[in-house]
Amino acid sequence: MSRRPLAAWIRRDNLRMTGKLLVVVAMMGCFGYALVPIYRAVCTALGINVLALGERQHGVKREDVRNTQVDYSRRISVEFDANARGPWDFKPAVRHMEVHPGELTTVMYTFQNVQDRVMAAQAIPSYAPKQATPYFNKLECFCFNEYTLQPGEQKVWPVVFVIDPKIPKDVKTITLSYTFFEVPGKNKAGVKVQAEATPAAAVEPRT
Repeated sequence: MSRRPLAAWIRRDNLRMTGKLLVVVAMMGCFGYALVPIYRAVCTALGINVLALGERQHGVKREDVRNTQVDYSRRISVEFDANARGPWDFKPAVRHMEVHPGELTTVMYTFQNVQDRVMAAQAIPSYAPKQATPYFNKLECFCFNEYTLQPGEQKVWPVVFVIDPKIPKDVKTITLSYTFFEVPGKNKAGVKVQAEATPAAAVEPRT
């Protein structure tokens, strides 16, 4: 085979390979964009996200917290983790707290749309270790609500929580992690800002 036909064959082969790689990249991009609605549909259909359903339907009342005694004999380290699926600024005011079980505590989260377009987003929480999940009770939280932010707009949201004193003695550290996702199809200009979390009344942030 002469050099010219060989070079032409190599070029055609490279073009075919490039085309295949572009198709793979496009498919991966589409999958990542559709991941959140797929996650919601699967969790709703199969009941996988039991935590989300429980938090929405069985919120803890403030009077229940007032009737809970604080266990001053022990402290639990609470770590706050924030992840943003996109070029946005999302972070807690503090990364770590030492709290007593039964103690009402508030931590503030800041979220800013640093993009040059309107963006709608939603946060989903997770906990570690899993055995601490039923004992970590939130009275107020921005999770599961959808928020629409204008370019450069910033929001500050509270998370008010109390750890049940019945939590097992071997649990000494709890990590509360939030992941902020963009809500597909709701980033068009002119979309009104949806309901915002109202700061907890008469609750001072813990420092």
